[in-house]
Amino acid sequence: MSGQPAASHRPAAVHRGRWLTWATIGYNGLEGLLSVGAGLFAGSIALVGFGLDSFIELTASGAALWRLHRDEDAIQREQAERTALRIIGWSFLALAAYIGVEALRSLLTRTPPQVSTLGIAIAVASLGVMPLLARAKRGVARQLESPALQAEARQTDICMYLSGLLLLGLALNALFGWWWADPGSALLMVPLIVWEGRETLRGRPRCDDCSPPR
Repeated sequence: MSGQPAASHRPAAVHRGRWLTWATIGYNGLEGLLSVGAGLFAGSIALVGFGLDSFIELTASGAALWRLHRDEDAIQREQAERTALRIIGWSFLALAAYIGVEALRSLLTRTPPQVSTLGIAIAVASLGVMPLLARAKRGVARQLESPALQAEARQTDICMYLSGLLLLGLALNALFGWWWADPGSALLMVPLIVWEGRETLRGRPRCDDCSPPR
């Protein structure tokens, strides 16, 4: 079977996947707390939304971790794949709904955010950390032929994209006082998140080497 790791190598891939998932949980927990706190203080919808994304990612990571703990038994593995895909897919859509509603509310009420130096620092840090985590987790997903793990890795990818949009909005507000750049950048996140959520719920996360569970 192409891509299927040898029996002796599979436990090592599972162990690496668990370690990477715990690392993601630890980072996202800290990132979420700092982002929501800084966002509420500065009145930044994009920053609060980014922090909530971190907490939603915790749900997705928890589902991925549960999937990894069910890897030894083939029947449990298939059931875990399907359940984890549903949890991760709905987590994408929950995030998109929150960001869309709050960003529109901010634009309609013309609520300007304050400059957030901490928010800018968080976005820069995530732009460095998330690509490394996502790449490593994609490798594990390919080894285990797991669409659920691939979907969770894609959510980490999206965190990287959100970091870039967040940094753009915060920087434009800090440098030029363009208050609308913050909720505007948040709205730009929504279509991508919705698309990923729908594809995940359909069992079709972006994955070059994985097959959805039958």
